[in-house]
Amino acid sequence: MTYSEMARQLLASGHASEGDAVYLRAGGKEHSGILMPHHEFSHPDVIVIKLRSGYNIGVMVDDASELRVVSKAQDRPSRPRSPERQSGLPTVSFLGTGGTIASYVDYRTGAVHPALRAEELVATVPELSDICNMRSKVVFSIFSENMDVARWQELANAVADELSSGAEGVIIPHGTDTLGFTSAALSFMLGDLPRPVVLVGAQRSSDRPSSDSYGNLLSAARFCVNADAAEVFVLMHGETSDTCAHVHRGTKVRKMHSSRRDAFKSMNGSPVASLDLQGGLEMLSPCRSKGNFKVEPDTRMEPKVGMLHFYPGMSPEAVRRFAEGLRGMVIAGTGLGHVSRDMVGCLKDLVRKGMPVVMTTQCLEGRVNLNVYDTGRDLLSAGIVPGEDMLPETALVKLMWVLGRTDGPEEVRKTMIANLRGEISDRRGL
Repeated sequence: MTYSEMARQLLASGHASEGDAVYLRAGGKEHSGILMPHHEFSHPDVIVIKLRSGYNIGVMVDDASELRVVSKAQDRPSRPRSPERQSGLPTVSFLGTGGTIASYVDYRTGAVHPALRAEELVATVPELSDICNMRSKVVFSIFSENMDVARWQELANAVADELSSGAEGVIIPHGTDTLGFTSAALSFMLGDLPRPVVLVGAQRSSDRPSSDSYGNLLSAARFCVNADAAEVFVLMHGETSDTCAHVHRGTKVRKMHSSRRDAFKSMNGSPVASLDLQGGLEMLSPCRSKGNFKVEPDTRMEPKVGMLHFYPGMSPEAVRRFAEGLRGMVIAGTGLGHVSRDMVGCLKDLVRKGMPVVMTTQCLEGRVNLNVYDTGRDLLSAGIVPGEDMLPETALVKLMWVLGRTDGPEEVRKTMIANLRGEISDRRGL
């Protein structure tokens, strides 16, 4: 959508161009900031400016509005330069998937554009070129809520290709909303790894003064190069301030806040490592060391697996309808892994028909124990698989992966309760 004729005339009368510092009076209010590009979804009578705080606002203008240029835009290069390869530095691969972190700022206008090439990442974080040589590929560019099994499989194969071609590590910029699902999926599909795979996101976009993309990307590269670690990890801010980043195991991490920069936490365990933003690295818990072998991904996944969050009064009939067409189900039960008494018979019927049902807990911290109360023992008798201390989303992804290679009830149960990628904690640690 373009500007209306009235809005175009207002901008022309002030000789205003994108990137100019402007004063705008409209609707009885005064605003000062940088004139931003008009978004295709913006109303034709809306002019967007960036405030000194870094936030963008849309201002509805009319025939009585006034606009004048305070200062013209500085003529600064808007396209990043290609990074120069340096001998002696390891190569780190960047695989783009989209999300807030996969962006850089046009320094002329302050507009944010997707970073699709290595040179654009360098423009965002110039220090990356002092740590590693970079190569980059956009696997896809989507909002993370649109991630699905097919894209997980595509991404896993792309990671394997990069590691097989000698990368010291792979960094995956990813939207934060489903980052934990993707990290769990890659953990199971990629198996043993010779080098680290680090998923990294940002809660604040690159044009905001509080953006965490700079520190997260820089820390991810340092971790790949300096840490003796070879698993799938998630790296995000460890505190709300710019002090440190935490590295979490890919099967044990959850987004615990919708907007805080330290939203990601390791559940039922500590982070694997902490990095200060000056480059210091502290390993906090054991993990697999680097090695020299070929990655052998196994991307077989069964997408027809569902997850339900139990609530009081949940209808068994609604669960039966939900289960139609599924090959497996994960339940996030209350407390130690419970559902209502009238749900037990429903779940027993599903198991009898050959559907594996895995019980997890809504509590997140702690583990399922179906031996304590009568309901739990009834669920065990019904054939429900206890999910130990797996996060519900990790159990969902794991069950997809398990059902991709077997549908034998005993083999499914045996594999689901086995700790394959750090998804189940030692009982002594809880």
